[in-house]
Amino acid sequence: MAEESSKSRIAIFASGRGTNASAIMDYFKHSSSAEVVLLLSNNPEAHVLQRAKSFGIAAKVFTKEQFYENGQVLKWLHELKTTHVALAGFLWIIPPTLVREFPGRIINIHPALLPKFGGKGMYGMNVHEAVKTSGELETGITVHIVNENYDDGEVLFQVKCNVEPGDTSEQIAEKVHQLEYDHYPKVIEQWVQG
Repeated sequence: MAEESSKSRIAIFASGRGTNASAIMDYFKHSSSAEVVLLLSNNPEAHVLQRAKSFGIAAKVFTKEQFYENGQVLKWLHELKTTHVALAGFLWIIPPTLVREFPGRIINIHPALLPKFGGKGMYGMNVHEAVKTSGELETGITVHIVNENYDDGEVLFQVKCNVEPGDTSEQIAEKVHQLEYDHYPKVIEQWVQG
């Protein structure tokens, strides 16, 4: 039982389909270093809730009041002895209380090479369309520590892919998604291990 207690306990926040969350849950399902203990979503219609259920992981939906005002989300994290938080397509800014409660222990993935194409409103297809419009020759992913500002924390990992002149925004998105699935779970593992 000592081995179990030494495992890092990860909570995932997600707002949508949950493909990244699913890759993380799958990666850690037999891990000796960490386990996913909770999936949290601000969207009661999010497909990610079904994905969590299929992995046997507890899932909770929360409101703005529970997230920003009354501390309910923080209470759930503490009840499950969460040690780390991974954002996987989560669209709300993390409240300062949560950042302070988990200093350096909240991680996010951004579908571009920060500091380019970051900030408020830069998520999902908005990012890939901006990359296409700008004429960039490369894009990629950035994994970073979360602080109180959008896409502003310490960068832990970046990897690039080429953008061909004829690529559509959807093709760019597909390349970036593949990088996310290939790298994000491994980066999380290295991060939780210190």
